[in-house]
Amino acid sequence: MKKHYAIYQPYYRANLRLATPVVISQLGQVLVQTADSIIAGRFVGTTALAAVSLVNSVFMMVLVIGIGIAYGLTPLIAQENGRKNYGFCAQLLSASFQINMLIGLLLFLLVFFGSVTVLNHLDQPAEVIHQAKPFLILMGASIIPLMVFNTFKQFAEGLGFTKQAMLISIWGNILNVCLGIIFVKGLFGMEPMGIRGIGFSTLIDRSVMAVIMSFYVFKSKHFEKYLSGFSFFSLDPTVGWRILKIGTPVAMQSTFEISAFSGAAILIGTLGTIQLAAHQVAINLAAITYMMASGIGAAAAIKSGHSFGAESYGDLRKSALASYHIVLLLMGCMALVFMFGNHLIPWVYTDDKNVVALTAQLLLIAALFQLFDGTQVVGLGILRGIGDVKIPAFITFLAYWVLGLPFGYLLGIKLGFGASGIWFGLTLGLMVAALLLYFRFNYLSKKLEQSKLSTLDITLAKA
Repeated sequence: MKKHYAIYQPYYRANLRLATPVVISQLGQVLVQTADSIIAGRFVGTTALAAVSLVNSVFMMVLVIGIGIAYGLTPLIAQENGRKNYGFCAQLLSASFQINMLIGLLLFLLVFFGSVTVLNHLDQPAEVIHQAKPFLILMGASIIPLMVFNTFKQFAEGLGFTKQAMLISIWGNILNVCLGIIFVKGLFGMEPMGIRGIGFSTLIDRSVMAVIMSFYVFKSKHFEKYLSGFSFFSLDPTVGWRILKIGTPVAMQSTFEISAFSGAAILIGTLGTIQLAAHQVAINLAAITYMMASGIGAAAAIKSGHSFGAESYGDLRKSALASYHIVLLLMGCMALVFMFGNHLIPWVYTDDKNVVALTAQLLLIAALFQLFDGTQVVGLGILRGIGDVKIPAFITFLAYWVLGLPFGYLLGIKLGFGASGIWFGLTLGLMVAALLLYFRFNYLSKKLEQSKLSTLDITLAKA
């Protein structure tokens, strides 16, 4: 163990130093939903909590498309920085900004014109649909400033500057909670807005975050050499295509996974309001741990991208394995929290005893899939860093839509195991994805190391 630790110790430290701010920043995105759920459950009621669950399930399928496209910038920036090609980074940022703005606008229009149609055909309780519609439209509007924020966040993180997005996310969440309570309760002489107030607070929060993040990038001295040649309007199609070649499959990866969880929420919603509310609490808690693991995965993408660009394939493999070790330890600890706190944690969200009892059951299943959830997202990050995105997209489709969700439907709906059966299906999907992505990483990393050794042997032979 000592020998093993000595090999990986430098990589543990470097990865944690880079990953910790990213983890907190990633948590900022899911904590918006956590705050929304707590405010709805505590101040409005179980029906409002179910409506928030339904909207988050539908909206997440739209949101991950945008976030996935934005992620296409990070490995490219890391690779070009590794090659010391600083001028090209400005072109990448220009193209990413324009692509993300267009995607954000298209996604908002999709939500605005398609939300009513979608919600009306999901076979959900009428009182839940009534509250969900205006909330979904406001959440859709918030995706435009979120895409601006993500553009500059991914740019800065690709260069190794991760603390600023973390700080902005922290203050943004504080603003979101304060405004949410004010709007929902109708404080300071305002009319109570119900869950529409949560939508307005999220829109304002994300707009403020976008302004501050972009201001930081343009004003910081750290980025001066990377911004020469940046333009808001000039788009090089070849550069934009490079971003989309990575961003589109990444968006597909995220969409296949999140849409499976959203599909699970819709299936659970057909079982009743209590089941949907319990699912929202449990999935929100699981999303918190997922985003922590996602932060480690994002840092792994940056490190592997930089090592790949510098052709340091031995460092790439060791750093990647160190990320696997870190996420296994983290998610193992979170599994214990879910196991021993499954009857206590749900009370933070609601005092409905029926919701708490069902949530406690789901958290035990969530504890089971923590290790799989963490390792699959780290595997995706490592492969994204070296530009391998198409095969991982196929793996996620196979794991979640061919195996996980159909198995959950069979157990939960056909065989009558309810929400727990659907969650066992999701666990199967996560396990298959984690194993296949690790095998893919292991194969490619060893192949890269071997190619480096072969090149070295040829060079020595010529000398």
